[in-house]
Amino acid sequence: MKKICLYIIAMIVIIIFIPFVLVRNFVVIQEEIKENAEHAEKAITINVYLTDQKKIVKMNIEDYLVGVVAAEMPASFQPEALKAQAIAARTYALGRAAKLYGSSESVHSGADVCTNPAHCQAWISKETAMRRWGLFSSFKYWNKILKAVNDTEGQIIEYNGVIINPLFHSNSGGHTENVEDVWAGTAEPYLRGVESPGEDTFSEYKSQVAMEQEEMVEKLKAFNPEFELKEKDILSTVEIKKYSSGDRIMEMKIGNITIKGTDFRKIFQLKSANFKLSELSNGKVAITTLGYGHGVGMSQCGADYMAKEGYTCSDILKYYYKGVTIKKIN
Repeated sequence: MKKICLYIIAMIVIIIFIPFVLVRNFVVIQEEIKENAEHAEKAITINVYLTDQKKIVKMNIEDYLVGVVAAEMPASFQPEALKAQAIAARTYALGRAAKLYGSSESVHSGADVCTNPAHCQAWISKETAMRRWGLFSSFKYWNKILKAVNDTEGQIIEYNGVIINPLFHSNSGGHTENVEDVWAGTAEPYLRGVESPGEDTFSEYKSQVAMEQEEMVEKLKAFNPEFELKEKDILSTVEIKKYSSGDRIMEMKIGNITIKGTDFRKIFQLKSANFKLSELSNGKVAITTLGYGHGVGMSQCGADYMAKEGYTCSDILKYYYKGVTIKKIN
């Protein structure tokens, strides 16, 4: 009798319960597929010019951002710093897709953005990123960045209801810049110079190059053939004409020419325009530089330092971009 009862119970499970579970799971899966399909239809896509491959690829904006954050910010940085970078990068891309910002140069070949960091945002593929990080860190770092992008999905930065131009750089050297002090143009109320504490704890904060005075003269003549040096010591002819609020050199006189600090930086491939010249014991000229990058907008090292101090991604963005709001787009 006991065996008969067990048999009946087993048959009930097989005939009724298992089909019920299977049908229920099938319905759930179908609903998930439908939701994913609807999400894919609503997803924003942009055209990205892959500079190294010389081709345009249409990408989901969120998928594109994972590659941007992986290329632009060290994956070892704090999660809130990575989130801030994701929001800034999304804002940057959509501002250019909407034709609010960008240059007249045809380097995009008709695309919204390119992957050349000298012109737009950097971007790398998942495979490239994982090779850089190595076997033991690749999956951890990729998932960390993926989470930062997913946690901020759709979030952008606006000023007075208009998407901003969220410029960013590696390390400001302790103080960011007013945008008009770096590039000629209209001052933006959200791109104001601010103190950026904690940056001196990063390797990007300070660097130095040394070169022979003859080499400096050659490079300056290549930049401006009219350059002349009457004095034997090039340093004795250097005169700083104008500094920015962030202590970067805006204008300087050297020899018989006046030159912008940004041009001097390009000539000698310096990490920033916040530099000082001095003579070494061997007669060479040392150029000591603070910071890494143009210094406008969000400092990535500063963002990581703030995140370590307990600030959120919203706190970080509102500190470096004055008067802005964080909004989630539909």
